[in-house]
Parts: sequence; C-alpha cells; structure tokens
Amino acid sequence: MHATPPRKRMARRLTATAAALAATAGVLATAAPADALSYGRTGRTVDVQLLSFNDLHGNLEPPQGSSGTVTEAQPDGTTKAIPAGGIEYLANSLRSARKGHEYSITAAAGDMVGASPLMTGLFHDEPTIEALNKIKLDASSVGNHEFDEGRAELLRMQKGGCHPKEGCFEKGRTFQGAGFPYLAANVTDEKSGKQILKPYTVWKHKGVKIGIIGLTLEGTPDVVTAEGVKGLKFADEVETINKYAKELDRQGVKSIVTLIHEGGMPASGAYNYDCDTPGAGAGISGAIVDIAKKVTPKVDALVTGHTHQAYACTIPDPSGAPRTVTSAASFGRVFTDTTLTYDRRTKDIVRTTVKSPRAKNHVVNREQPKAADMTKLIDRWKTLAAPVANKPVGYITADINGRGSEAYEKPLGDVIADAQLEALAPADKGGAQIAFMNPGGIRSDLAFKASGGEGDGVVTYGEAFTVQPFTNMMQTKTLTGAQVIAALQQQVSGPNEAQPKILQISKGLTYTLDLTKKGADRVPASSVKLNGTAVDPAKSYRVAGNEFLMGGGDGFPAFKEGTDKRVGASDLDVFNAYLTAHSSKGAPLAPPAADRITVVK
Repeated sequence: MHATPPRKRMARRLTATAAALAATAGVLATAAPADALSYGRTGRTVDVQLLSFNDLHGNLEPPQGSSGTVTEAQPDGTTKAIPAGGIEYLANSLRSARKGHEYSITAAAGDMVGASPLMTGLFHDEPTIEALNKIKLDASSVGNHEFDEGRAELLRMQKGGCHPKEGCFEKGRTFQGAGFPYLAANVTDEKSGKQILKPYTVWKHKGVKIGIIGLTLEGTPDVVTAEGVKGLKFADEVETINKYAKELDRQGVKSIVTLIHEGGMPASGAYNYDCDTPGAGAGISGAIVDIAKKVTPKVDALVTGHTHQAYACTIPDPSGAPRTVTSAASFGRVFTDTTLTYDRRTKDIVRTTVKSPRAKNHVVNREQPKAADMTKLIDRWKTLAAPVANKPVGYITADINGRGSEAYEKPLGDVIADAQLEALAPADKGGAQIAFMNPGGIRSDLAFKASGGEGDGVVTYGEAFTVQPFTNMMQTKTLTGAQVIAALQQQVSGPNEAQPKILQISKGLTYTLDLTKKGADRVPASSVKLNGTAVDPAKSYRVAGNEFLMGGGDGFPAFKEGTDKRVGASDLDVFNAYLTAHSSKGAPLAPPAADRITVVK
C-alpha cells in the first residue's frame, strides 16, 4: 500500500496532528579454503564482510506483536518465536559483527522508509535516515516505498533540507539527508531519460574495490500511487543489472554486488530454513529466482528484499556457477553476514565450481545491550511525537493480528474493512454496500500488551497509525456484480496468480476460495454472496476502498472500471473513528471470528 501525493499527505498529517494535540491539550563467495590462492591477510586473497538488511520501514522501536518476532526452526521439527528488531539492537548487532573485520561493507536492499510507524512517519522519516547514518550504512537501493511521497521527497531524503511545507521539525536543526548513496539504476525521468539517482557506487579500501549496483522492482508503478511515480520510468531488472555490471567491468571493477528490491518466497517462514534443500535454490520461488538465473555471472552476489522473507539461497548463475541470493526478513529483525573472498590479482570474487557455504542470517535479538546513541535518538523524536502518539483511540481484549497473521482472512483485515464500510455506508458519504482492503496495506498488528505507559489493551493513536500509515483517502464507486466477482478472481489470477493477494472483506460479503483449482476458477462466481444472496453480475453495487486499491493497485484493474466516484475521509481517520465508536475501557473490542472466506484446500 502506498502513500498519497506529498502535498495532500502533508495537509492530512497537519490536520490529524492539530486535532490530536487539541484533544490532549559470487555466491557470495565464502571464505575460500586454505589452498594455493590463500596467503593470509597480506597475501593474494582477502575476505570482505558484507552485512545486509532490507525493508526496515522506519521501525526504529521494536515492532509490536508478531511483527516483532522471527520464527526459528528447532532440531526436533518444532518452531520457536524469538522477539527481535529495533534499531537499538540492530545497530549493536551490526557493530558487534564488524569487530575483527578490516574490510566490511554494510548495505540495504530498499524500503528503508515509507509505511513507517508514527514516531518517524510523522516527521517524513527524517529520524530513520538519521539512524541509518549513525549505523554507517554504505549504500542502499531504492524500494517501492521510497516513492510513497514522490520523487521530490526521495531526493530530499538523499540530499537533505527541511520539508518544503512543514519546515524544520527541530529548532536549530536542518535535516542533513542520507550520508550514504541511494541507488536507483533502473529509474529514469520519463522525458529526459536521465537517472534520478546514481545507478551504482564503488566501495574501496586498501586497494580492494567492490561495485554495488542498486535498483527497485520493475513493477514499482503497480504498487505505488500514480502520483508517487509520476514522470518516472522503471526498467527491466535483468537488463539494468547486466548493463551496469558491464560498465563496472570496463572500469576495472570485477567484484560486483547487486542490491535489488525484489524477492522470493521460501518454502518455510523460519529464518534458518535451508532453501537449498533438496538442491541449490530448490526451496525458494518467486520473481527473484528467474532474475537470479538470468543476471550476468559478472555479479557475485544478490541482496534482495520486498517480500519480507528471510533466506540465504544458492541459485546458479547463467554459467552454472553457484551464487548466493539473500534476504533478511524485515523491520530490522534479521541481518545477513556474507563473506566475499577477494582475489587481489584478478580483482574478482573467488567463486568455486562446486556449491560453496552460504551466507548466514542472524536474529537481531533483544537480549543484547542497546546502542546508547540510538536510544538517545529515539527518545528525542518520541518526545516530539508524544502529544499525538499517546492519545488513546480504542480498547481491545486480545491481540488482533493483521500483518502477523498467516491466514488468508486476517482478523484485523475484517476490522479495517468493517470500519471502511461503516464510514462510507451513509448515503451522503457514498452509500457503500461492500468494502475491500488490500492486505499489503495492513502494516502491523494491534497488540494487547502496552507499548508504553498507556496500559495493556489500550490502542493509542500511534499504534493505529502504525497499522494504517499511508493516509490514503477513501473512495466509493459503483461496480457491477460481474466487476465485483472479477476483482475477487483477480486475487488469484493474472499478476497475482503466483503469489495471491487476498483482499480483506467487510461483513455481509462471503465467498469460497478453492485452492484445489487454478487461476480465476479458485473463486467460483456462484459462491460470492452479499448478506446471503448471490451477487448478481448484472446488478450495480456501491463499493468502498482506499484510493490505491480503487486505482487498480496491487493487480486489481476491476476497481478502476468503477463509476460515480465519491471521495471520503482518510483510511486512518476511518479506522480511528471505528475503534473509538466500538470500544471502551469497560467494553473493549474482541478479535473477530474471521469466517467470511471459506477456504478449500
């Protein structure tokens, strides 16, 4: 889910802030075996450490609920949930990992900002960039969320300067921008054809040179509002990587790493799952597999992101040589440590013709000490955000899982869809009969346990903002029953067939998701009912959704076909209003049954 145009979003944030204040008053080649090529630290080869992570999304504080845990597979076949994440712990993990490594690079594969919690989102992610500077990030690719607020805001993240409308957030302080290069190799201006940011950078230390190419997924325009990518062109990932790998090679840079904001889906959600079982790359699927198989052998390692999964796989390059492809989950819960063995004579990474040991993912556990400078940074920005963040907006009896739910129908998804239906059902608000919520727009869970001093079961404005951070405007359109059915079938067909995107639906709407079938047949038209009556393909229905979804985002063109558009309040305002209206300290809201979609397996 993605943010609205910068100007509109700014106005909405100011309005919300004012209201709240008023209310409160290689493979990565691994260390080569000791052989004829290895002569020690000053010999022919040297080990270069590559530390990487992705999809931080401004999670400076430890994420709440299941979004703040990682799953670890145990030797007996069971799994264990480990609390993880938070910039205080990520910074300490990275700094500890660097010790004893003279040659060390820290890189990220996009979505460092965007869809962020209130503490940083309220300030347009300036706190996140400041934190990344402090952990000495060497480079990051852009991700789709770097475009949430448009090109101009992305360039401000890189170059610095106070916000053009809201100004400087702290007296006497001017935002300095990223101290690392944001890389956007496949993003150009539509008219001029020029790069909007650098396509690559070259890391150098004591004669060792590593080229780093960075890019986002070609499909970024499909997952960002039109305004966010206005005037920009996104090129094919493989063609772009190969182009710049060749350019680096001509410059004498033979060792190359690619940071790409596109990823895959391992067969297990455990961070320590062996995705090379039973063979190299056999345990992972998705877009990155095809990309990795086609990217030139000149590239020695791919650091990936976007899918929020953790993996360290070996996928053969076009020559058949093993090459490591990694991802470190999301929200700063995991980081990857990879060893690149650099040959000083060839200036290339040593990659053997047999399977090499893989890179390793590490949990950012919360049992380690906190980085004091990060604690200070968080405290500073939390103080600025506190008047807005700490305002109670609702009460719950238990965790209501959204992002952390693995079910197709998520309890929090039902709550959000019901909130949208209720807000837009009145005739003067749009007359909605059905509401849809895209699953990617649910950014967190509502956790029962207190995140601060508000008490267990209390939902604060800051927690609600973390769930719905985009401030997208709601819309109601008229769709035929055939278009409603088509939208449901688009969840599992077309661009969403390989990785289904199951919409969250409002009360009264029911249907069957038959996973034994293929494509659109997975949603039988006859099973789609509204209040117990079959949806009539020829009849008209008023349908509500956020502006991203209603604009056809996430592979749902059926919503674009709607007519008689009516614009409503923001998704965040609607969500907060529902929580306040349907819960109190004496009568908190319970998790819904999540029984609207009948799944057949």
